[in-house]
Amino acid sequence: MSLFPRAFLHQDQSSSPTIFRLLDEIDQYSRGVDRNTHQITKSFTPKFDVKELGDSFELHGELSGIDQKDVDIEFTDASTLTVKGRIERSYAKGNPPAGKEDNNVSVKKSEDSKTSREKFWVMERSIGEFSRSFTFPVPVNQESVKASMKDGILSVMIPKSKKQENRKISIQ
Repeated sequence: MSLFPRAFLHQDQSSSPTIFRLLDEIDQYSRGVDRNTHQITKSFTPKFDVKELGDSFELHGELSGIDQKDVDIEFTDASTLTVKGRIERSYAKGNPPAGKEDNNVSVKKSEDSKTSREKFWVMERSIGEFSRSFTFPVPVNQESVKASMKDGILSVMIPKSKKQENRKISIQ
């Protein structure tokens, strides 16, 4: 089953806008796309799982398509961990799909057509900046935190601080 009906790909976009073009315009507007550069100006919120074990916490976040060098993990206070970063992709405005030629202009088939830009019909992947903060209910050992990224999943292991024993202070 195709995402787009066959008739949709062969309609003349210049004579009558289709519902798909209208929906794409609404989507671009709602996501803050600059029509000239197709850059996303809004942020997004990646999904995380937070798990508490006996002696630690584990965070697992979906960050597909981002390089680990573009992710920063830091403690903003004694019990709050912040994960932030940026995903960039460039979407260039391109030519209409194959079979879409303007009847008023003669089309010259040459090597130039091989280098023509692609046209994106749907842009659903997250783009922009993100920031997530996690506050832990118990003290954590900031010095022993470990993080790794594999297959687009960021994993952060945060050990809990060992309980401090009561210490009696003698009066002199």
